[in-house]
Amino acid sequence: MGIARSFVAVLVLICIFLREGRAATFTFVNRCTGTVWPGIQSNAGSSRLDPTGFVLPPGTSRAVPAPSGWSGRVWARTGCAQDGTGKMVCATGDCGSGSLECNGQNAATPATLAEFTLAGGNGDDFYDVSLVDGYNLPILIEPAGGATGATTCAAAGCTADLNARCPAELRTEGGAGCRSACDAFGKPEYCCSGAYANPNTCRPTAYSQVFKSACPKSYSYAYDDPTSTFTCGGGRDYTVTFCPVATPSVKSSGGPGATTAPPTLPGAGATPQMPRQGGTDGQGVMLGDNSWLASLATGDVSSAPPRPGLALRASPLAPLLLLGLLL
Repeated sequence: MGIARSFVAVLVLICIFLREGRAATFTFVNRCTGTVWPGIQSNAGSSRLDPTGFVLPPGTSRAVPAPSGWSGRVWARTGCAQDGTGKMVCATGDCGSGSLECNGQNAATPATLAEFTLAGGNGDDFYDVSLVDGYNLPILIEPAGGATGATTCAAAGCTADLNARCPAELRTEGGAGCRSACDAFGKPEYCCSGAYANPNTCRPTAYSQVFKSACPKSYSYAYDDPTSTFTCGGGRDYTVTFCPVATPSVKSSGGPGATTAPPTLPGAGATPQMPRQGGTDGQGVMLGDNSWLASLATGDVSSAPPRPGLALRASPLAPLLLLGLLL
């Protein structure tokens, strides 16, 4: 009887061990007509993913594993090339590292962000697409085995071409991106700062409503509708698609300071043109309450909630070790 009970206990512990230690896989897909260079930044206290930046030619995909409890943001850099000093620079989303990998650095605005907190409150995953830092191209997040048409475990993102409808005062030079009003003007009412640093005083503006009307299920400013945050049970994989709607053409756009010589990076110098179709926009993730929503949404990743306890990593020897401890 004692051996049987120990065996049952071992099975239970193994199940818990494997569930808590399960890593997620992000599959990045490029449906743009030009090359993009995804960047990845982990939140403070969260593990660094490998790689933190890579090249993704049109029509290709790449899988990147993430440990349980990981939180951070991903985006696409566009129009990347080498400048006169040999450093990598990008027209939009540049992380300032001067190389293919972002090495913990954030995207320069404007950039569309996909944000994740895996195995957060109650072990659930939280994710969204953010336009709080502006927009450079469409992004769609799709959970494996998710529902359709609901805010619980459904596809989230912005598939609209916001560059085509961007107000002139927010448009970047060359039209490769659309800045947020906070980035463009720096006023507290647009940045939800100072006297506007709470959801009662920071309200939608004419500019945030431009984003929201095109991308109604995503965040358009720091205290946007919290139903724009999507939730799934933990332990699943996600597909992040750049330009989820087929893009009709590619426009040329060199990175800032790029030379006029032929680019030396794969697909360099090409910025995908955005599809002209409705979708969603996004901002920061939220766990239960919105006390830290604004700081994460406005790019202060250091104020995100602390990472849950380190998950045990599954190992082929784990069942034997557990059995040895109990017998």
